[in-house]
Amino acid sequence: MRIVDRGAKVVVIGDDAHARIIGDLLRELLTAVRSGHTPTLKDVEYALGEARDQEVSGLGEVFGGKAPALRKDIHIRPRTRGQKRYLDTIHQSEMTLGIGPAGTGKTFLAMAAAVSALLNREVQRLILTRPAVEAGESLGFLPGDMAEKVNPYLRPLFDALFSMVDMERAQRLIEQQRIEVAPLAFMRGRTLDQAFIILDEAQNTTPDQMKMFLTRLGQGSRMVVTGDITQGDLPRGARSGLEDARNLLQNIPSIGIVYLTQKDVVRNPLVQKIINAYEGDSPEAGAASEEDDDDNNDLMMDKGLAQA
Repeated sequence: MRIVDRGAKVVVIGDDAHARIIGDLLRELLTAVRSGHTPTLKDVEYALGEARDQEVSGLGEVFGGKAPALRKDIHIRPRTRGQKRYLDTIHQSEMTLGIGPAGTGKTFLAMAAAVSALLNREVQRLILTRPAVEAGESLGFLPGDMAEKVNPYLRPLFDALFSMVDMERAQRLIEQQRIEVAPLAFMRGRTLDQAFIILDEAQNTTPDQMKMFLTRLGQGSRMVVTGDITQGDLPRGARSGLEDARNLLQNIPSIGIVYLTQKDVVRNPLVQKIINAYEGDSPEAGAASEEDDDDNNDLMMDKGLAQA
């Protein structure tokens, strides 16, 4: 297979089937370029992976589709079909469950949609929460007051927020109570109206905690729940609230459930290989341990996602 640049034309030389697929792939990339997107190397690598599976159609829309506008200097765009489906579901549903492995952009894209909704005055406030689950060290033995104890658990949410809104403006919004970052336990008894609410690391909730959180949804609000059911810090044998919610809510209208996979990983390519190994999808997996990985940081800080 050869690709020849002839000025105004690109000629694909090879057998008919493969040449047709590559031609379609190039046309999809051209569609993305014409919509104002400059494909990155990772975009091309993803497109080639789709071409191997003969799933080229619609890639131009994935790469070049409209994305949440956050600041003048940054736009967040989906990088895979799964990410586009995830963003579309968030925009179309009152409640979205985003389930998938680390590095697929679950938290980052949800935060992008939430910040966009806040800055565009679609909601009055942004509420970010995650369970403060102990992972081998009790909160009671950590130094400091309650705020200092829970801050390490909430740090990934602050990191995602500060990557989209400059720190000074974010702090001002927090002081005005338009942005709230708090542990899940602080949600009990509240009704959250006119808000965009994100629950991160939901695999670490119990079914009772998940029920408590989901029933906080008030008028004019949207809710996104993210997590990876293969990674958790609950006591062994405890049932995950995320898995429970997935099974109970899958047939309810206005609740969207999106499953992201290894194909949607946009971190370092090594992350995808690690996930494949742990799931037994590669020869290197061998007798890989069945123990859960403790890496629960799902922030996708890949700067290739942000196009100036």
